Amino acid sequence: MAAKTTIKEALQALRRLLRDPEATDEVFTVIRGFSGNSFEKEFQRFVRSESGQQILANKQELLDVLKSDLSQYPANSLGGTYSRFLRLEGLSADGLVDASDPTQEVFDEPMRAKFGRRQRDQHDLWHTVTQYGRDELGELCLLAFTYAQTGNRGIGLIVFFGALKYRKMIGNKVFQAIREGYRNGKRCAWLPGTVWEELLALPVEEVRQKLELPEPTTYWACRGGERFASLQPL
Repeated sequence: MAAKTTIKEALQALRRLLRDPEATDEVFTVIRGFSGNSFEKEFQRFVRSESGQQILANKQELLDVLKSDLSQYPANSLGGTYSRFLRLEGLSADGLVDASDPTQEVFDEPMRAKFGRRQRDQHDLWHTVTQYGRDELGELCLLAFTYAQTGNRGIGLIVFFGALKYRKMIGNKVFQAIREGYRNGKRCAWLPGTVWEELLALPVEEVRQKLELPEPTTYWACRGGERFASLQPL
């Protein structure tokens, strides 16, 4: 397994990030350095769950499913909505691999490695079901949601400093939207253990209800009531 990032290295990366918010490589270092044992706690929860055992027994990777022909799914389904979101945003399932941290921990143990890859590959599915867009505020809210789901303090730290930056643009409303994202992440089902493969054909609204995901109304209000069209079922 790759060497862990130290707190000192993470603090140095945080200082560089504060000087240059566009230095996205530093984000990964901050998240790794402050993550503590959050990954292991998540993994242990995952392997203890029925869905986790089912996923680990399945040799197929989530990425392979997401790279398959998604046109087989109805337009109002999770698979159809996810596919449209990728298309309209100029994304691809492979893009998640390309954009991931090249220095991330590599696990020799196959089950941990699979769980780590699955965490990476479901990011845009989280966008799709939470209805947080890829605008700066939407990404911040999804990070707050992710912090609630994973307990990774590095992600929480990025959210805090990102909110301070974005506050200059829209004022204190950013904190209300981020709190909503965090609360939604606490109240809903635990998404890392979701068997997405079984949900792709279902209507996306049914999936959101099944996962107990509230609508991000505060986020929409900050956007002037505008919703991301690519995240709504046709």
